[in-house]
Amino acid sequence: MLSIRNLEKSFGSLKALNNVSLEVEADSIVGLIGPNGSGKTTLFNVVSGFYEKDAGEIYFKGDRIDGLPPNKIAQKGLCRTFQVSKAPEKLTVLENMLLAARHQQGENPFSALFLRSRVKESENANLKRALELLDTLLLKDLRNAYAGDLSGGQKKLLSLGRVFMLKPDMILLDEPTAGVNPTLVVQLIEAIKRLKEMERRSFFIIEHSMKVISSICDKVYVLNFGQKIAEGTPEEIQQNEQVLEAYLTGA
Repeated sequence: MLSIRNLEKSFGSLKALNNVSLEVEADSIVGLIGPNGSGKTTLFNVVSGFYEKDAGEIYFKGDRIDGLPPNKIAQKGLCRTFQVSKAPEKLTVLENMLLAARHQQGENPFSALFLRSRVKESENANLKRALELLDTLLLKDLRNAYAGDLSGGQKKLLSLGRVFMLKPDMILLDEPTAGVNPTLVVQLIEAIKRLKEMERRSFFIIEHSMKVISSICDKVYVLNFGQKIAEGTPEEIQQNEQVLEAYLTGA
């Protein structure tokens, strides 16, 4: 579904990505790990259109997407979350979900004036999906709470819910459990598993916790100094000497 070929990105003399190639299959959960500064978030920023690549090719569902702006990539079904979850804090949890819905008929002045039944039907469908997703994320009881009052972990769950309002085919999750208390980490992991099964979506996840990676990922890629140094199952990665050396040296 996602194919990255010989991707390169530099910031001045720093080679952040050096000839990186990897693939994420449909209906899978793939992890991306590596020491701090290894190029993980840079890879996500290039793939999602926030950074321009220096070289290489990126394909999503067979179409080349490198060079497209972030909104066009998202419209193709490749969406992402960020390390720091941000949401309009004065809107409720439910309002945040509805704000993210695609193809809202009421945004079209013609539809709002002359196709009110279609607008109402669309709004009802969006409301139903938002409530179903909040129920899956265990946030339904907080639907009327302001987003600004949520904990860090709850905000990450809300961020995941907003992405799913777009009905993506693949989601890039940038450190979804960072700074989240252990109870909500379990909730996040279970939510990802449920959404994968219910929606048949694919996930590409940056994560530092091998415990999290081992519990949900089918395959793992490892970056170090901007280069891919290993790939395999979580079990294989944990026994890879090159990976262990990269982490032990603090590189």
